[in-house]
Amino acid sequence: MAHTGDEPLSNRERSELDELRHRVGALESGAHPQAARHHFLRSTGSVLLILLAALLSLLSVIAVWANSIVRDTDRYVATVGPLASNPDVQKAVTNRVTDVVLAKIDVDVLVKQLQDAVSEKGVPPKAAQLVGNLDGPITSGLKQLVSGTVERVVSSSAFEKVWVEANRRVHSSVDKALTGEGDGAVSLKNDQVAIDVAPIVAQVKERLVGAGLGIAAKIPDVHTDFVVVQSKDIGKIKTYMRVLEIMGSWLPLIALLVAAAGVYTAFNRRHALIGAGLAVFLAMLVLGITLTVFRDVYLDHLPSGASPAAAGAVYDALIRFLRAGVRALGAVALIVAVGAFLSGPSRIAVLVRNGCRRSIGALRDVSVSEGLRLGAVGRFVHRFKRWIGVAILVVAAIVLFTWTYPTTMVVVWTTVIVLVGFAIREFLDTGSAPAAPESRTAAAP
Repeated sequence: MAHTGDEPLSNRERSELDELRHRVGALESGAHPQAARHHFLRSTGSVLLILLAALLSLLSVIAVWANSIVRDTDRYVATVGPLASNPDVQKAVTNRVTDVVLAKIDVDVLVKQLQDAVSEKGVPPKAAQLVGNLDGPITSGLKQLVSGTVERVVSSSAFEKVWVEANRRVHSSVDKALTGEGDGAVSLKNDQVAIDVAPIVAQVKERLVGAGLGIAAKIPDVHTDFVVVQSKDIGKIKTYMRVLEIMGSWLPLIALLVAAAGVYTAFNRRHALIGAGLAVFLAMLVLGITLTVFRDVYLDHLPSGASPAAAGAVYDALIRFLRAGVRALGAVALIVAVGAFLSGPSRIAVLVRNGCRRSIGALRDVSVSEGLRLGAVGRFVHRFKRWIGVAILVVAAIVLFTWTYPTTMVVVWTTVIVLVGFAIREFLDTGSAPAAPESRTAAAP
């Protein structure tokens, strides 16, 4: 009879087999709940860390902006400098200075001087008396003269230079303005940030005297304020700004470390990286919308007599670099999320990677057929391909993180250079045979 290889088990062997089956069953029944619980805890912790990183990234953008306004003179001047040529701000300054100058000119004295001059010329008394009734037209004409003179001063290139240089000189007072301490050309009083425009009044005075209005020479030195920002909540805002200014140097690094911890803790780190990118992008989207909504709220609560157009121009100028930072960080987050997705096993990601590889491979084959010899370079790139890719990403991250004030265009061009670097890496990689089409579950390169 043929031997089938089936031999009866001894009682000892059967007992050991039953015991092994029992142990395996016990291990399986006890391992799955623990693994599931372990997976749940890791996922929950990762989600919480990523959400915290998104919140910190939002605060870090504001903190860096606040820090730059206080500590960076060039940044501050670049922020407020364009206001000198803004038509709405020029109109508001013109109105303010015109009112101040007219308040210092006594129209009655001017009319009396005119009457005396007419009398000296031998004009009949009735005509001289008629001149005395011209105070209304004289006031109107005087207002037009002063307003026109102020407008020419404010719209001149000399005013822009004075504005920029004055703001550069008084930048050291901005910190005092934000903390509510001390006096200076920039001050924080009565819930407002104001700039003393006395030099403009002095220039107007000189021009009026030069135009023949001698009474303007009697205008005393006037210190009047042009309000840049005014709000009943500015006391609270300056406190928050001061805290963010102190934390501005640390918050970006803390946010990055928290995000890295969230990705590292996750069970699926690629999914976590996508989630972190999208979370930060949404945080930037929310901040951008908040800045737009707050602009309307701020303008709706301006005090009576304030110019909404000028206030809107000032608001836009002050947050211009903040908006740029929001867009730049949002672009980085979105690019990271897209890059993590394209490195995965999904059908779209595989098709994109295979399409790029085949296109670059076809270009390489044409170049080789035309006499290009890569030789040792191709073998070196193939051997260290992964590390070359890591080096490209690290250099890009260092550039973005150390760039003083990266803009959206800086992010876009850095991304383009990274893609070109990966394309060159793929082109030089001649050490492997042509790869078969990547399967749906292929790992990321």
